Amino acid sequence: MRRLLPLLLLCLCLTGCIQYDVGITYDSQTQGELVQRIRLDGQIPAARQSTARAWLDGLERQARKLGGKVRHPSKQESLITIPFNNGKDLAAKFNRFFNPSAEERRQLWGPDLAELPAIAAQMSVRETNLLLVQRNRLSLDLDLRSLAVRGADGRLLVSPGGLLDVDFRLNTPWGVRRVDSTPAAEVGARGAFPKENRQLAWRLEPGELNHLEAVFWVPSPLGLGTVAIALIVGIGMLIKALLEGDGGVE
Repeated sequence: MRRLLPLLLLCLCLTGCIQYDVGITYDSQTQGELVQRIRLDGQIPAARQSTARAWLDGLERQARKLGGKVRHPSKQESLITIPFNNGKDLAAKFNRFFNPSAEERRQLWGPDLAELPAIAAQMSVRETNLLLVQRNRLSLDLDLRSLAVRGADGRLLVSPGGLLDVDFRLNTPWGVRRVDSTPAAEVGARGAFPKENRQLAWRLEPGELNHLEAVFWVPSPLGLGTVAIALIVGIGMLIKALLEGDGGVE
């Protein structure tokens, strides 16, 4: 019952479906954005409007603590953008946003909403510098099992599938390929260079432990700069050698 009551409270507070889109966009090796679009669909009872707003306000405050910005395209929608500098910074901010401590939850949402089911998430990004490009391996475990209520035998008693709709997208400047995703289903890939390999998208399964893993490449400004400097130096040495050679002939 202690697990069931918070879920029932959430259902009463947010009649309808929560559409939660999470996107990671890499612009370069040292710049990117974590973007979250949250939409409250359906008719929320007037008595519960303040509760729904308090829940969104808590997410927005957490984003601002991480240097993020918030926009409201509509009254029922929040667009949260958190910048990051590299893979390590992305993983740190993502994990901090989705895994606030118990004290942080109370500060963000108050004692009542802090008892709502928590979504546990763990992301890691392993970076390998290959001179001209950087290879990244992103791994994400998103545990949505706390949103479901199961019996003692493990059977699902209350499914959050009709309450929560979660999409996760990864956008890269160069190619990206899926390594593994269980039980999340890949729902699309689009973009350019090549066109079908710049974006991966997954539909996550509420009430389940979702594992996503992908490998992608981004250009390395440091590597490109090093090669450019080496070429300039080499061309300069070649010109100098040619000039000295011409002088010797005369």
